[in-house]
Amino acid sequence: MNIYADIRALVTQELDALATEGLLPEGLSLDNVAVEPPRDPLHGDMATNAAMVLAKPAKKKPRDIAEALAAKLVADPRIATADVAGPGFLNLRLAPEVWADVVHAVLAQGADYGRSQMGQGRRVNVEYVSANPTGPLHVGHTRGAVFGDALASLLAFSGHDVTREYYINDGGGQVDTLARSVYLRYLEAHGQAVAFPDGTYPGDYLIATGEALKEKVGDAYVDQPEDVWLQEVRNFATEAMMTLIREDLASLGVKMDKFYSEKSLYGTGRIEAALKALEEKGLIYEGVLEPPKGKKPEDWEPREQTLFKSTAHGDDVDRPVKKSDGAWTYFAPDIAYHFDKVERGYDALIDVFGADHGGYVKRMKAAVSALSDGKVPLDIKLTQLVKLYKNGEPFKMSKRAGTFVTLRDVVDQVGPDVTRFVMLTRKNDAPLDFDFDKVLEQSKDNPVFYVQYAHARIKSVLRKAAAAGIVVDDATLNAADLSGMTHGSEVALAAKLAEWPRLLEIAARTNEPHRVAFYLYELAGDLHALWNRGNDEPALRFLQEDNPATSQAKIALARAVSVVISTGLGILGVTPMEEMR
Repeated sequence: MNIYADIRALVTQELDALATEGLLPEGLSLDNVAVEPPRDPLHGDMATNAAMVLAKPAKKKPRDIAEALAAKLVADPRIATADVAGPGFLNLRLAPEVWADVVHAVLAQGADYGRSQMGQGRRVNVEYVSANPTGPLHVGHTRGAVFGDALASLLAFSGHDVTREYYINDGGGQVDTLARSVYLRYLEAHGQAVAFPDGTYPGDYLIATGEALKEKVGDAYVDQPEDVWLQEVRNFATEAMMTLIREDLASLGVKMDKFYSEKSLYGTGRIEAALKALEEKGLIYEGVLEPPKGKKPEDWEPREQTLFKSTAHGDDVDRPVKKSDGAWTYFAPDIAYHFDKVERGYDALIDVFGADHGGYVKRMKAAVSALSDGKVPLDIKLTQLVKLYKNGEPFKMSKRAGTFVTLRDVVDQVGPDVTRFVMLTRKNDAPLDFDFDKVLEQSKDNPVFYVQYAHARIKSVLRKAAAAGIVVDDATLNAADLSGMTHGSEVALAAKLAEWPRLLEIAARTNEPHRVAFYLYELAGDLHALWNRGNDEPALRFLQEDNPATSQAKIALARAVSVVISTGLGILGVTPMEEMR
């Protein structure tokens, strides 16, 4: 049940009726007609902009359309009142039975309430994390991992066929640096004193890798020239780091469907094939780029290069794909990787990048547009920085990592559930402050606690009711008479439940899983508000002594809230609390 979709269907039905009666022109587009919560709840339960968006194409005054539409809508038993406001907005109040139907729908559908087929089975590839395989994941990767994983779950819940993918950046010079750093740890394992030059990775996490290499090859590489051991150590170290990264992701509850190696693109003809596809479209040429204004990017050369005409697909400048010395630029394998995604038949692509990749957005979108002839959209979501605090001070770097705070540092401090929820309490492109003390605080200011406490409170009510001999299974609660659910706080809670399916569709359409976290906080707030009112007004308490039927009716509402909270937390990858510790 999606009451917003149902009422919108009613509105469009009555607009068609007005057209049939000659009060509106035939064939008007109703795509921009919306039914949504009013900005001010005092104005009603829902509002529609129908008269406002149709006035110009219909060549009529908005109020005239609104008044004619209002007269139609009030004939439906679900609509209690339809009032024209301002220049032509239409505010609707729904009949009390509608809110009872919402509660019944939640209890009947359970965890499937709000699930939709909006995605119609469209295949979507969500690529996220994709960190260099040179060490443990850091806190910035944590935010990208949580965002990407929650987005993938949201899209799957909304009817998409989702692939979670990790692109292993193992084709560049950074993995050679990793190999040299592991080699130093290998020599150290053989008792040699070593120093880490600038640019190598000095973190303690490589000690175990060096020792493991010693165990595998003995002293075969000791004091040998680099050409003897570099390739083998590179492969060994990369695999060791990917094992570490998989363990880091698992600690956060993230499991990928596919790991794709950048290295697999080299020497296999895949890069060449991607560029040939662009060349056949007339988008590859030899040329010299104008010197950029301001700071010069690494891939600019004042010499003739092989260029991709990315400006033909919305970019600001054309981009080099091969340097003057014949070497590929960083962009070339990325084009090939996304060409592979297009070739795999995805209907849409989503990349989750760190904020430092903002300059890459337009060129990557241009490449996918060109490769797919504009048929496969690419949405790139940037995750902003996370600032860590503890005891009021910035949280210092991890000794184990050497230069940064690791994902595991965060998870070990507060657990995966708190980590995941907090990472979604801000929009992905807004900076986020993560205070280790605040996120464990038991107060309204801590959204994790506030939502979990609402769920635990409801579970407590269910346990107490069962102990009092009141039957509270979902089937029994769904059969309860909810006609007495008329208090403003109760109706507000049911109305919030009614928003859930609509919220999920908006969040999935915009690729914004933070909307789920925001909604859960607001729903928890409405539950706590009703609970607190019950302290002063006994008639609002969920448990009514010596009145099982009334108790069941009130508990039905609470149970519906717990269903939605549990479902929402599940989408975010958070386990709901049965009781607070």
